[in-house]
Amino acid sequence: MAPTSPRRRRGAPILFLGPFLVLFAAFTLAPLGYAAWLSLFTERGSGLGFGGAETVFAGLGNYAKALRDDAFADGFAHIVAYCLVYIPVMIGAALLLALLLDSAYARARRAVLLGLFLPHAVPGIIAAIVWVFLYTPGLSPVVDLLRAGGIGWDFLSADRMLVSVVNIAAWQWTGYNVVIFFAALQAVPRDVLEAATIDGAGAARTAWSVKLPLIRPAVLTAALFTTIGALQLFTEPQVLFRAGAGIEAAWSPAMYAYNAAAGQDHGLAAASSLLLAAFAGLLSFLVTRLSARRRTA
Repeated sequence: MAPTSPRRRRGAPILFLGPFLVLFAAFTLAPLGYAAWLSLFTERGSGLGFGGAETVFAGLGNYAKALRDDAFADGFAHIVAYCLVYIPVMIGAALLLALLLDSAYARARRAVLLGLFLPHAVPGIIAAIVWVFLYTPGLSPVVDLLRAGGIGWDFLSADRMLVSVVNIAAWQWTGYNVVIFFAALQAVPRDVLEAATIDGAGAARTAWSVKLPLIRPAVLTAALFTTIGALQLFTEPQVLFRAGAGIEAAWSPAMYAYNAAAGQDHGLAAASSLLLAAFAGLLSFLVTRLSARRRTA
């Protein structure tokens, strides 16, 4: 059999990577470039106030406008508060459920995993609409049940909005991360667990001292992706806002960019979107470096 020529060996990776690179350039790099171009321009009124407008070069003016806008800063503050509540609740619940499923006492694991994963299969917009129904007094059996028990909790009030948004997201994403953590637990060497049992460690001690340290990379990765996803939070608060809940129109940075685009201020929308993307990229880089240092320490 004739040996493969060097040209063919060099061409094979290009052949396989070519379709991906084309799609990546068309659907990621090109939109980013177009957004960067839009962010450098703004619409200004022209003439004598008869409704005319012209597109003028603004340079970094749209970026400065977004950074000076209190609504944009408040959106990031809401996301920080959301992460402080949502990530511990969701990751903690997912870890607990995964550890329970991985224990020797668990039964019907596949059925339970499927049941936990099903909420993630529901589209986010549909889930948010269903939860709006469950939050609305006079319609929701949940609200009626709480009131019957003497608990007057208004899910749609401004001071309860953070809890309402966290509840929707946790319901949708906890099962997804249970599957990830359970798969990581299944990869833990059985001989390590047997050694811990022989040394006298109970189920709780084995889970805390053996299993959790061994699946730490999976937990950190899930926390990183959850944080990046939180920065893009849009569907849940937007649906609650449309339903008349006590939530600001620009509750999150993504909603701020959406409102700017809806108001025909495409330069501001592009600038705020790129600022959000830059912040997410920086956060991803910092968390990745920190986790790498911990692994090498």
